[in-house]
Amino acid sequence: MTEIKLWDGFIPSLDENAETPNCMECYLMPGETPRPAVIVYPGGAYKTRAPHEAEPIARFYNTRGFHAFVCHYRVTPNQYPAMLQDAQRAIKLVRAHAEEWHVDPDRVFTLGFSAGGHLSALTATMEDVSKIGDQYDDISVKPTGAILCYPLISLENEFGHEGCGRVLLGDRYDNEKVTYSAQNLVDENTCPCFMWQTSDDFLHPQNMFSFARALREHKVLFEMHIWPHGPHGLGLGFDREDVRAWGPLSADWIERNGKGCVAHV
Repeated sequence: MTEIKLWDGFIPSLDENAETPNCMECYLMPGETPRPAVIVYPGGAYKTRAPHEAEPIARFYNTRGFHAFVCHYRVTPNQYPAMLQDAQRAIKLVRAHAEEWHVDPDRVFTLGFSAGGHLSALTATMEDVSKIGDQYDDISVKPTGAILCYPLISLENEFGHEGCGRVLLGDRYDNEKVTYSAQNLVDENTCPCFMWQTSDDFLHPQNMFSFARALREHKVLFEMHIWPHGPHGLGLGFDREDVRAWGPLSADWIERNGKGCVAHV
């Protein structure tokens, strides 16, 4: 594993009183054959980044023959758009180094857990907010696909999580909570998605269903799985005989993507 800086010099939305990790961990596979890449955004309610949703996830995708990266995006007291700027910068860097790292630039996927799932959903739906006038400005930030693991989607309490929304948006929450609830950002340009959670997760399944419904309405392909039991924050879920299938299923989905990914509705 090696580490690189997300930003070299100017950092957009910099809060000098807040933590700025400015770091992406690179878990590269040997060989010169171009491979898909998975960029991981750990969860943590936009307050922290959970370690069990970082390196172990990257290592798993290595076992499936993919390059993997862990983006240490900014969390509170940083606020939006700092997190998305870091997330999109990671995508640009992976594509910018595609030849050197033997990455297939047309098969770059994002993956996030919980709040990191919201961030991954934003990469699937949002335009570029990470331009700073450097050599990476013209590189596409749209991933080939997004993997959303027990994702936060709505920033409102009915089915989502107001608390995370307030951490993300601060004083802007009341005016922007609808705008940045990810189901409201889906359009025909949204990339294909793979989603999963458990039925008794504290996040109501309707939270994820709202995103699936928006994808369906805009004819965006997706695959979705719901397992019966398991708490929020399972990570790889290796101690759960059923839930642990999500990792291999998502890797199979990556293999299919770009070759006629099948939507399961």
